[in-house]
Order: sequence, then structure tokens, then C-alpha cells
Amino acid sequence: MDEKIKKIINAGKTLAIIIESDYKTDGIRFFTEDSHSQQLGYMNRATGYKIPPHVHNPVVREVVWTLEVLFIKSGKVRVDFYDEDQTYIESRILLKGDVILLAAGGHGFEMLEPSEIIEVKQGPYCGEKDKTRFETVVNDKIRLNNEK
Repeated sequence: MDEKIKKIINAGKTLAIIIESDYKTDGIRFFTEDSHSQQLGYMNRATGYKIPPHVHNPVVREVVWTLEVLFIKSGKVRVDFYDEDQTYIESRILLKGDVILLAAGGHGFEMLEPSEIIEVKQGPYCGEKDKTRFETVVNDKIRLNNEK
């Protein structure tokens, strides 16, 4: 895996994939398996490259878990990762331009600077039925896996 792509893995399960803002490669690359319910990819195409016009066909899909992709537009954000049992795992710092796919487990955030975030997730939104809230890890237990 490229050093600019970070996977947060716990008990063999990918909790999140982070694409750092300065990641770059040629062509197209997907970071998720074809079977994943939220696809995350990167494209770098030269001037004049064309993607043929297309429409997406109706395909029935069953979405069980809500997954999120966050684009850090500005600021500095700490993301805390938890497993499905709400046990704290670790934390990472996200900066302007970073992208994260939240794929499994739990997560919480603290804005370390004023921050703008764009969120993309499956719908329709089901209100409070969509999530179970729980207590945030206490500050003296934070384990930062990276420093930015």
C-alpha cells in the first residue's frame, strides 16, 4: 500500500481508508473491493483524456450499514476509531485535502482548528435510527497513530 494511503484495520476488518492530500498516481485506482457497498477511487487523467458519456443502469442493491466519505475542505480534524463494541482503537489527524472512507466500526471527531468537511453517504437518511451514540474516549487515553 502506498505510504499516502492509510488503512485502519482492527481484528482483520478495515475500519477506514485515508487518502492523504498529496497522494498522486497515474490513471485510475480504487481502494475498495468490488463487493464493498461504498466505492472509493482516485483518478488522474491527462488533458484531452475522455470518459465516454454514460448513464448508470438501475441495479437493486441492499444497503445495510451506512458508510461515509469525508472530504476535509479546511482545518485540522482528529478522528477517533472504535470497534463495533464501542471500544476505542486509535486516532488519526486529518488535514485540508485529506479524504477518508469510514467503512466499519465506530468513529468520533474533534475539530482541532475551525474546519469545513464535505460528507457523502448513502441514503435515504433515517434520522436517529441511523446511529447509536456513545461516550467519547477521554483525552488522556488518546493514541495518535500519526502526527501532522
